[in-house]
Amino acid sequence: MAIKGEYWGAILAAGRGSRMQPFSERYPKPLLPVCNKPLISHHIDIMCSAGIRNIVVLIGHKGYEIAKYLGDGSKFGVSIHYVEQTRMLGIAHAVGLLEPVLSHPFLLFLGDIFFVPNKISLMFEVFENQEGGAVLATKQETDIDAIRRNFAISLTANGLVNRVIEKPRHAPNRLKGVGIYLFDLTIFDAIRRTPRTALRDEYELTDAIQVMIDDGNPVRTADVVVNDLNLTGPADLLRCNLAMAESLPSEALIGPGSRLHPGARVSDSVIGSNVTVQNPITITRSIIFDGTRVDSHASLDRFIVTPYGVVDCRPLLDWTRITENPVAPAPGRHLMNLLNP
Repeated sequence: MAIKGEYWGAILAAGRGSRMQPFSERYPKPLLPVCNKPLISHHIDIMCSAGIRNIVVLIGHKGYEIAKYLGDGSKFGVSIHYVEQTRMLGIAHAVGLLEPVLSHPFLLFLGDIFFVPNKISLMFEVFENQEGGAVLATKQETDIDAIRRNFAISLTANGLVNRVIEKPRHAPNRLKGVGIYLFDLTIFDAIRRTPRTALRDEYELTDAIQVMIDDGNPVRTADVVVNDLNLTGPADLLRCNLAMAESLPSEALIGPGSRLHPGARVSDSVIGSNVTVQNPITITRSIIFDGTRVDSHASLDRFIVTPYGVVDCRPLLDWTRITENPVAPAPGRHLMNLLNP
């Protein structure tokens, strides 16, 4: 089925990402690298693959950095428009801020989630067959805890959504909402009538979708996501990079301009651009950000290394150790001495 009409894209990229420290102090979460490309670039690629050429980006924390990177969108083949959010009152409130610049149905992405899509065009086919309303991207989830961290969906016998449940204690099925939505403009009417939640005192998007359903608007699902990963903390960023790296050739995982000691060994890792590794160390299951100069004799395993510090993501620990401006490593410890480039 050919996609009809014009659709816009929208990406929510305004959050502070406080649990992503220390990265959130220097990098807006949408600019964190996933296999040497900012997370938000992956979102734009998916939207472009669906034929979308106009994208609204909601910015807030360090939004100037996002605008500086994206510009007017021409280098991505799209036109980008910006809206600023100054108060964090929930996802529905964030979407409501987009109303003045959106006059077409739009594909919405939550900007702190990495998606591996599968036939995203199915969302548009469902949307056009039901003549508007909303389509919720879903995934058949085997991990019940993952549904509890996101939202659950209950369906009628004919496939219409009759309930959406934010962070459910008891999931009614294996269907998980994943943070991609296709809306017509009735979502804004629903948002205006969405109350704040008692638990978090915010305007939840799931509550706004429930208002749409109760008003009789058609809402259906489309299983169009193979994998999704919320980038909540540093370990999530590492997992995301390593998962994507499995599908890429090794030469694509070392950025241009990087210089590695001839004796250095790299496996299952992502090395950014203009990185210098001065000693014959072994780097496994790690990320090194752009512009990092590594001066250490200690090997790395499950670390994230930036020009400003090191994050230890070794899963055998139940916490993430953060070392700002680390000193030379003591014998037997997996720390690095970083020199600013």
